[in-house]
Amino acid sequence: MFQGTSLLSLDAKGRMTMPTRHREALEGVCALAVTVTRHPDGCVLIYPRPVWEEKRKALSSLPYSARALQRIVLGGAVDLTVDAAGRMLIPAELRTLCGLNREVALLGLGEHFELWDVGRLAEREKAALEAGLAEQAADFQF
Repeated sequence: MFQGTSLLSLDAKGRMTMPTRHREALEGVCALAVTVTRHPDGCVLIYPRPVWEEKRKALSSLPYSARALQRIVLGGAVDLTVDAAGRMLIPAELRTLCGLNREVALLGLGEHFELWDVGRLAEREKAALEAGLAEQAADFQF
């Protein structure tokens, strides 16, 4: 179970260092084998490989009317392994298509991560809050 936000930097080659707490969890779940892809919202998704395999099967079985979603998610998928130094290379295509610059935010969202450009995430969150919470979220009690 991944949770929390880590503010990170991509190096000149587009690599990020996976925080130790997540790297240790990934080691146990998938031997550091992950799949990265695009989300329609404009971030990079990072899945442990076994979780991705289930998502891939579900996406592949969608009807033709979901072709746009399949193009974005399946078409952007790349299998990676976190290296011995804890780094992973975010492919240039995904960095470009998701607008990732140097400063990024890694969000643990249960069984996967989202990787956002820090400025883009702030804009999305601000717009979402200004639009008001969905009925389901508005009922949540802290």
